[in-house]
Amino acid sequence: MTPADKPQFSHFAGIDVSKHTWDLHCLPADTHSAHPATTDGGQQLLQKLPTPGTCCIVIEATGGYERDLVAMLIAAQHHVAVINPKRARDFAKALGLLAKTDRIDARALALFAQSTEHRLTEKVSEKQSQLQELVTRRRQLVELRTMESNRQQMARGRQTLLSIKRVLELLDKQIDLLDKEIVKLIDSDDDWRQQLEHLASTPGVGAVTAATLLAELPELGRLNRAEIAALVGVAPCNHDSGQYQGQRHIRGGRADVRAVLYMATVTALRCNHSIREFAARLRHKAAKVRIVACMRKLLTMLNALLKKKQKWNAQLA
Repeated sequence: MTPADKPQFSHFAGIDVSKHTWDLHCLPADTHSAHPATTDGGQQLLQKLPTPGTCCIVIEATGGYERDLVAMLIAAQHHVAVINPKRARDFAKALGLLAKTDRIDARALALFAQSTEHRLTEKVSEKQSQLQELVTRRRQLVELRTMESNRQQMARGRQTLLSIKRVLELLDKQIDLLDKEIVKLIDSDDDWRQQLEHLASTPGVGAVTAATLLAELPELGRLNRAEIAALVGVAPCNHDSGQYQGQRHIRGGRADVRAVLYMATVTALRCNHSIREFAARLRHKAAKVRIVACMRKLLTMLNALLKKKQKWNAQLA
Protein backbone atom coordinates (compact mmCIF):
# COMPACT_ATOMS: atom_id res chain seq x y z
CA MET A 1 0.00 0.00 0.00
CA THR A 2 1.48 3.33 -1.08
CA PRO A 3 1.23 6.47 1.11
CA ALA A 4 -1.39 7.83 -1.28
CA ASP A 5 -3.50 4.68 -0.76
CA LYS A 6 -3.41 4.84 3.04
CA PRO A 7 -6.70 5.93 4.59
CA GLN A 8 -6.78 9.34 6.24
CA PHE A 9 -8.45 9.31 9.65
CA SER A 10 -10.22 12.15 11.42
CA HIS A 11 -11.24 10.07 14.45
CA PHE A 12 -9.35 7.63 16.66
CA ALA A 13 -10.53 5.04 19.16
CA GLY A 14 -9.04 2.64 21.66
CA ILE A 15 -10.86 -0.42 22.98
CA ASP A 16 -9.62 -2.21 26.10
CA VAL A 17 -10.74 -5.83 25.88
CA SER A 18 -11.39 -8.06 28.86
CA LYS A 19 -13.34 -11.28 29.31
CA HIS A 20 -16.60 -9.56 30.24
CA THR A 21 -16.27 -5.91 29.16
CA TRP A 22 -15.22 -3.74 26.23
CA ASP A 23 -14.11 -0.22 27.25
CA LEU A 24 -14.22 2.31 24.40
CA HIS A 25 -12.53 5.73 24.30
CA CYS A 26 -12.95 8.02 21.28
CA LEU A 27 -10.87 11.02 20.17
CA PRO A 28 -11.08 13.93 19.51
CA ALA A 29 -14.48 13.82 21.27
CA ASP A 30 -12.72 12.44 24.38
CA THR A 31 -15.69 10.24 25.29
CA HIS A 32 -15.68 6.94 27.18
CA SER A 33 -18.20 4.12 27.37
CA ALA A 34 -18.20 0.54 28.66
CA HIS A 35 -20.11 -2.30 27.02
CA PRO A 36 -20.64 -5.97 27.89
CA ALA A 37 -18.61 -8.40 25.78
CA THR A 38 -21.72 -9.83 24.11
CA THR A 39 -23.45 -9.52 20.75
CA ASP A 40 -25.80 -6.85 22.12
CA GLY A 41 -22.88 -5.06 23.72
CA GLY A 42 -21.12 -5.10 20.37
CA GLN A 43 -24.06 -3.44 18.68
CA GLN A 44 -24.08 -0.76 21.37
CA LEU A 45 -20.37 -0.20 20.83
CA LEU A 46 -20.81 0.16 17.06
CA GLN A 47 -23.36 2.91 17.63
CA LYS A 48 -20.83 4.84 19.72
CA LEU A 49 -18.16 4.73 16.99
CA PRO A 50 -17.78 7.39 14.26
CA THR A 51 -18.71 6.71 10.64
CA PRO A 52 -16.92 3.62 9.27
CA GLY A 53 -13.80 4.52 7.30
CA THR A 54 -13.12 7.72 9.23
CA CYS A 55 -11.82 6.13 12.43
CA CYS A 56 -8.69 4.15 13.31
CA ILE A 57 -9.39 1.69 16.13
CA VAL A 58 -6.55 0.18 18.16
CA ILE A 59 -7.01 -2.99 20.24
CA GLU A 60 -4.49 -5.01 22.24
CA ALA A 61 -3.96 -8.68 21.46
CA THR A 62 -5.38 -10.54 24.46
CA GLY A 63 -4.84 -14.17 23.50
CA GLY A 64 -8.18 -14.62 21.76
CA TYR A 65 -10.72 -12.50 23.63
CA GLU A 66 -10.39 -9.81 20.97
CA ARG A 67 -11.13 -12.02 17.94
CA ASP A 68 -14.92 -11.75 17.90
CA LEU A 69 -14.76 -7.99 18.43
CA VAL A 70 -12.19 -7.49 15.66
CA ALA A 71 -14.24 -9.60 13.24
CA MET A 72 -17.38 -7.60 14.07
CA LEU A 73 -15.61 -4.25 13.58
CA ILE A 74 -14.07 -5.28 10.25
CA ALA A 75 -17.46 -6.59 9.08
CA ALA A 76 -18.86 -3.12 9.87
CA GLN A 77 -16.19 -1.59 7.55
CA HIS A 78 -14.08 -0.12 10.37
CA HIS A 79 -10.26 0.05 10.24
CA VAL A 80 -8.72 -1.94 13.09
CA ALA A 81 -5.13 -2.43 14.26
CA VAL A 82 -4.32 -5.21 16.75
CA ILE A 83 -1.09 -4.42 18.58
CA ASN A 84 1.28 -6.04 21.06
CA PRO A 85 0.23 -5.12 24.64
CA LYS A 86 3.85 -4.27 25.49
CA ARG A 87 3.85 -1.48 22.91
CA ALA A 88 0.68 -0.02 24.39
CA ARG A 89 2.00 -0.21 27.95
CA ASP A 90 5.34 1.37 27.02
CA PHE A 91 3.44 4.19 25.29
CA ALA A 92 1.27 4.75 28.37
CA LYS A 93 4.34 4.93 30.61
CA ALA A 94 5.93 7.45 28.23
CA LEU A 95 2.83 9.62 28.68
CA GLY A 96 3.19 9.36 32.45
CA LEU A 97 0.13 7.11 32.81
CA LEU A 98 1.54 4.83 35.49
CA ALA A 99 -1.84 3.77 36.89
CA LYS A 100 -3.62 0.96 35.07
CA THR A 101 -7.39 0.58 34.78
CA ASP A 102 -9.64 -0.41 31.89
CA ARG A 103 -10.67 3.22 31.40
CA ILE A 104 -7.07 4.47 31.43
CA ASP A 105 -5.94 1.71 29.06
CA ALA A 106 -8.72 2.54 26.58
CA ARG A 107 -7.71 6.21 26.56
CA ALA A 108 -4.02 5.28 26.13
CA LEU A 109 -4.92 3.09 23.15
CA ALA A 110 -6.88 5.97 21.57
CA LEU A 111 -3.90 8.29 22.04
CA PHE A 112 -1.66 5.59 20.58
CA ALA A 113 -3.93 5.36 17.52
CA GLN A 114 -3.79 9.15 17.13
CA SER A 115 -0.02 9.46 17.51
CA THR A 116 1.42 6.60 15.44
CA GLU A 117 0.89 4.70 12.19
CA HIS A 118 -0.29 1.11 12.33
CA ARG A 119 -0.54 -1.94 10.15
CA LEU A 120 -4.29 -2.49 9.74
CA THR A 121 -5.70 -5.94 10.41
CA GLU A 122 -7.23 -7.68 7.41
CA LYS A 123 -10.40 -9.74 7.47
CA VAL A 124 -9.72 -13.38 8.31
CA SER A 125 -11.82 -15.94 6.48
CA GLU A 126 -13.59 -18.73 8.36
CA LYS A 127 -11.23 -21.31 6.85
CA GLN A 128 -8.17 -19.28 7.82
CA SER A 129 -9.46 -19.07 11.39
CA GLN A 130 -10.08 -22.83 11.47
CA LEU A 131 -6.56 -23.53 10.19
CA GLN A 132 -5.04 -21.21 12.80
CA GLU A 133 -6.95 -22.98 15.57
CA LEU A 134 -5.90 -26.44 14.36
CA VAL A 135 -2.23 -25.46 14.05
CA THR A 136 -2.29 -23.78 17.46
CA ARG A 137 -3.93 -26.80 19.07
CA ARG A 138 -1.38 -29.13 17.48
CA ARG A 139 1.46 -27.01 18.87
CA GLN A 140 -0.12 -27.12 22.35
CA LEU A 141 -0.37 -30.92 22.24
CA VAL A 142 3.24 -31.25 21.07
CA GLU A 143 4.33 -29.12 24.02
CA LEU A 144 2.31 -31.34 26.37
CA ARG A 145 3.89 -34.45 24.83
CA THR A 146 7.36 -33.00 25.38
CA MET A 147 6.58 -32.29 29.04
CA GLU A 148 5.23 -35.82 29.57
CA SER A 149 8.29 -37.31 27.85
CA ASN A 150 10.54 -35.36 30.21
CA ARG A 151 8.54 -36.62 33.20
CA GLN A 152 8.83 -40.17 31.90
CA GLN A 153 12.63 -39.97 32.08
CA MET A 154 12.47 -39.00 35.76
CA ALA A 155 9.72 -41.40 36.86
CA ARG A 156 10.58 -44.71 38.57
CA GLY A 157 7.33 -46.13 39.90
CA ARG A 158 5.48 -48.68 37.79
CA GLN A 159 2.07 -46.99 38.08
CA THR A 160 3.59 -43.59 37.36
CA LEU A 161 5.29 -44.86 34.22
CA LEU A 162 2.08 -46.61 33.12
CA SER A 163 0.08 -43.39 33.60
CA ILE A 164 2.59 -41.35 31.58
CA LYS A 165 2.63 -44.00 28.84
CA ARG A 166 -1.16 -43.84 28.49
CA VAL A 167 -1.12 -40.05 28.32
CA LEU A 168 1.61 -40.14 25.65
CA GLU A 169 -0.38 -42.63 23.60
CA LEU A 170 -3.45 -40.40 23.82
CA LEU A 171 -1.45 -37.32 22.82
CA ASP A 172 0.07 -39.18 19.86
CA LYS A 173 -3.41 -40.16 18.66
CA GLN A 174 -4.73 -36.62 19.05
CA ILE A 175 -1.74 -35.14 17.18
CA ASP A 176 -2.20 -37.64 14.34
CA LEU A 177 -5.90 -36.74 14.19
CA LEU A 178 -5.10 -33.02 14.00
CA ASP A 179 -2.51 -33.66 11.29
CA LYS A 180 -5.19 -35.35 9.19
CA GLU A 181 -7.65 -32.50 9.81
CA ILE A 182 -5.03 -29.92 8.81
CA VAL A 183 -4.24 -31.78 5.59
CA LYS A 184 -7.95 -32.18 4.85
CA LEU A 185 -8.62 -28.47 5.38
CA ILE A 186 -5.67 -27.40 3.20
CA ASP A 187 -6.71 -29.83 0.45
CA SER A 188 -10.18 -28.26 0.42
CA ASP A 189 -8.70 -24.95 -0.79
CA ASP A 190 -7.01 -24.84 -4.21
CA ASP A 191 -4.79 -21.85 -3.33
CA TRP A 192 -3.63 -23.38 -0.07
CA ARG A 193 -2.90 -26.71 -1.73
CA GLN A 194 -0.79 -25.04 -4.39
CA GLN A 195 1.04 -22.87 -1.84
CA LEU A 196 1.73 -25.92 0.33
CA GLU A 197 3.27 -27.70 -2.65
CA HIS A 198 5.49 -24.70 -3.40
CA LEU A 199 6.64 -24.37 0.21
CA ALA A 200 7.17 -28.10 0.81
CA SER A 201 9.26 -28.37 -2.38
CA THR A 202 12.00 -26.44 -0.58
CA PRO A 203 14.65 -28.70 1.01
CA GLY A 204 14.34 -28.39 4.77
CA VAL A 205 10.69 -27.31 4.81
CA GLY A 206 8.30 -30.04 5.89
CA ALA A 207 4.54 -30.28 6.05
CA VAL A 208 4.33 -28.90 9.61
CA THR A 209 6.40 -25.84 8.75
CA ALA A 210 4.42 -25.22 5.57
CA ALA A 211 1.06 -25.57 7.34
CA THR A 212 2.19 -23.21 10.13
CA LEU A 213 3.27 -20.60 7.60
CA LEU A 214 -0.07 -20.84 5.79
CA ALA A 215 -1.98 -20.54 9.06
CA GLU A 216 0.00 -17.91 10.94
CA LEU A 217 1.76 -15.99 8.18
CA PRO A 218 -0.88 -15.38 5.47
CA GLU A 219 1.10 -12.30 4.37
CA LEU A 220 3.83 -14.59 2.96
CA GLY A 221 4.21 -13.91 -0.76
CA ARG A 222 2.45 -10.52 -0.56
CA LEU A 223 5.14 -8.42 1.14
CA ASN A 224 8.69 -7.54 0.13
CA ARG A 225 11.70 -9.19 1.76
CA ALA A 226 12.28 -6.43 4.33
CA GLU A 227 8.63 -6.30 5.39
CA ILE A 228 8.25 -10.06 5.79
CA ALA A 229 11.49 -10.30 7.81
CA ALA A 230 10.33 -7.52 10.15
CA LEU A 231 6.88 -9.11 10.52
CA VAL A 232 8.35 -12.46 11.59
CA GLY A 233 11.00 -10.80 13.76
CA VAL A 234 14.22 -11.89 12.03
CA ALA A 235 15.32 -8.42 10.94
CA PRO A 236 18.21 -7.12 13.10
CA CYS A 237 17.64 -3.80 14.87
CA ASN A 238 20.43 -1.24 15.13
CA HIS A 239 21.75 -0.11 18.52
CA ASP A 240 23.95 2.89 17.71
CA SER A 241 24.62 6.21 19.40
CA GLY A 242 27.11 8.77 18.09
CA GLN A 243 30.31 6.92 17.24
CA TYR A 244 29.21 3.88 19.21
CA GLN A 245 27.97 0.97 17.14
CA GLY A 246 26.28 -1.61 19.31
CA GLN A 247 25.43 -5.21 18.57
CA ARG A 248 22.37 -5.82 16.42
CA HIS A 249 19.55 -7.92 17.87
CA ILE A 250 16.26 -9.24 16.58
CA ARG A 251 13.13 -8.43 18.55
CA GLY A 252 9.36 -8.56 18.27
CA GLY A 253 7.62 -10.42 15.47
CA ARG A 254 5.66 -13.67 15.52
CA ALA A 255 7.36 -16.06 17.90
CA ASP A 256 5.44 -19.18 16.80
CA VAL A 257 6.40 -18.65 13.16
CA ARG A 258 9.98 -17.95 14.17
CA ALA A 259 10.13 -21.22 16.13
CA VAL A 260 9.14 -23.43 13.18
CA LEU A 261 11.35 -21.37 10.87
CA TYR A 262 14.29 -22.07 13.19
CA MET A 263 13.73 -25.84 13.04
CA ALA A 264 13.34 -25.70 9.26
CA THR A 265 16.60 -23.76 8.99
CA VAL A 266 18.47 -26.31 11.14
CA THR A 267 17.30 -29.01 8.73
CA ALA A 268 18.07 -26.84 5.68
CA LEU A 269 21.67 -26.40 6.86
CA ARG A 270 22.10 -30.13 6.25
CA CYS A 271 20.06 -30.71 3.10
CA ASN A 272 19.63 -27.34 1.35
CA HIS A 273 22.66 -26.49 -0.77
CA SER A 274 21.80 -22.78 -1.03
CA ILE A 275 21.38 -22.29 2.73
CA ARG A 276 24.51 -24.35 3.44
CA GLU A 277 26.58 -22.21 1.08
CA PHE A 278 25.17 -19.02 2.57
CA ALA A 279 26.06 -20.21 6.08
CA ALA A 280 29.59 -21.07 4.92
CA ARG A 281 30.10 -17.46 3.83
CA LEU A 282 29.18 -16.38 7.36
CA ARG A 283 31.48 -18.84 9.16
CA HIS A 284 33.38 -15.92 10.79
CA LYS A 285 30.15 -14.79 12.50
CA ALA A 286 28.87 -16.00 15.87
CA ALA A 287 26.69 -19.12 15.73
CA LYS A 288 23.47 -17.31 16.72
CA VAL A 289 24.09 -14.54 14.20
CA ARG A 290 24.68 -17.12 11.50
CA ILE A 291 21.52 -19.10 12.23
CA VAL A 292 19.34 -15.97 12.33
CA ALA A 293 20.80 -14.81 9.01
CA CYS A 294 20.00 -18.22 7.52
CA MET A 295 16.46 -18.04 8.91
CA ARG A 296 16.01 -14.70 7.19
CA LYS A 297 17.48 -16.09 3.97
CA LEU A 298 15.14 -19.10 4.00
CA LEU A 299 12.13 -16.88 4.75
CA THR A 300 13.06 -14.59 1.86
CA MET A 301 13.28 -17.58 -0.48
CA LEU A 302 9.88 -18.91 0.61
CA ASN A 303 8.38 -15.45 0.19
CA ALA A 304 9.73 -15.29 -3.35
CA LEU A 305 8.37 -18.76 -4.20
CA LEU A 306 4.82 -17.80 -3.24
CA LYS A 307 5.11 -14.41 -4.89
CA LYS A 308 6.22 -15.99 -8.18
CA LYS A 309 3.95 -19.03 -7.74
CA GLN A 310 6.66 -21.56 -8.48
CA LYS A 311 8.34 -24.53 -6.84
CA TRP A 312 11.88 -24.70 -5.50
CA ASN A 313 14.61 -24.44 -8.10
CA ALA A 314 18.16 -24.90 -6.82
CA GLN A 315 19.72 -23.06 -9.76
CA LEU A 316 17.49 -19.99 -9.35
CA ALA A 317 18.01 -20.02 -5.58
